[in-house]
Amino acid sequence: MKTSAMGAILTGIMMTACGSATIAPATPASKTEDAIEVVASSDGMIWNAVAVHAGRVFVAGPRWTGSRGPAVGALDAKGRVAPFPDAAWNGFHPGEDPSRAFVSVNALHLDGAGALWVVDTGAPTFGGDPIPGGAKLIRIGLPGGAVEQIVPLDGVTKRGSYIDDVRFGKRSVYLTDAGAPALVVVDLASGKGRRVLDGHASVTARADRDIVVGGAVVKNPSGEPLRVHADPLEVSSDGEWLFYGPLGGPWSRVPTSALDDASLSPEALASKVEPWADLPPVGGTALGPGGELYFTELATNSVKKRMPDGSLTTLVTDPRLHWADAPFLDGDGALWLPVPQMDRVALFHNGASKVAWPIQLLRWQTRPRAARVVDIGKMPR
Repeated sequence: MKTSAMGAILTGIMMTACGSATIAPATPASKTEDAIEVVASSDGMIWNAVAVHAGRVFVAGPRWTGSRGPAVGALDAKGRVAPFPDAAWNGFHPGEDPSRAFVSVNALHLDGAGALWVVDTGAPTFGGDPIPGGAKLIRIGLPGGAVEQIVPLDGVTKRGSYIDDVRFGKRSVYLTDAGAPALVVVDLASGKGRRVLDGHASVTARADRDIVVGGAVVKNPSGEPLRVHADPLEVSSDGEWLFYGPLGGPWSRVPTSALDDASLSPEALASKVEPWADLPPVGGTALGPGGELYFTELATNSVKKRMPDGSLTTLVTDPRLHWADAPFLDGDGALWLPVPQMDRVALFHNGASKVAWPIQLLRWQTRPRAARVVDIGKMPR
């Protein structure tokens, strides 16, 4: 997307004032680790979301972390961070119209049809209520960066709602509410949303499942164990099932056909829910083309894989994966891992940040890269 000279100046001012990022050369871990690469690092921005499209890297993070930078940014090859899609969308201030600016972004996701979707919780503070007009889904066309659709979520949020993440089905968009436990179903054709499984056990954090990171139980600002309701979710490769759960697990599954059926009563929909996987607390997940689920295990600083038969494998363990958040799996089998160190932000430590700078964006290859075949006979001599 082309920018005017004035836009470039504004972008430069924002980057200078809001922190910076650096794209690092691919840096493998020690030989005991499995070739984790440091792709980018930041001395002021806290990323918990990443998406990669045609070689472009997009990052985002919520306002309450204390991140100094655009809510959604695009990284270039030299580490410069440009507000995406523009400075206006990243320039929200309390009291201004929240319907066309990012209030507090929690997730990014590609829809497979050439667009980046941004999940705006609409809540400027952690645990606070979404402000009117703030909670929304934004569809941004790629590569141009034009905002193509805004889906207001006021009608499906309530006090304490924290719209967390998004996945796409055949007819609907599915979201989780980590603050006021529920799932949200948005019809793709009409843009109308519904709250479903509101308060159901499958979306509610259990009191007996603490979130442990670095050997310590993560506590909320009030000093109580942190409970995060419906958070990670995935749609099966065939589109028939939605897998989901609270951050601390366990996971359940429900047919997408039942979620899409607005005529079902709450009781009838609840009867379709089944246990799926007893996963531990995770930072985030990504589903592979063969139905394999990659997830970041918070307690062990690990990336693990669950196969469709339920078998689990630890792929890599590294202290740099301290609260690795929502991973992104690209078409080459590379797993992109933003590491926001959420448990270390000032909010959870009486205002004194424990973040070990810089924040890093890591990458780990899930399968060997395809070899490039060179015909020596045709090479110039």
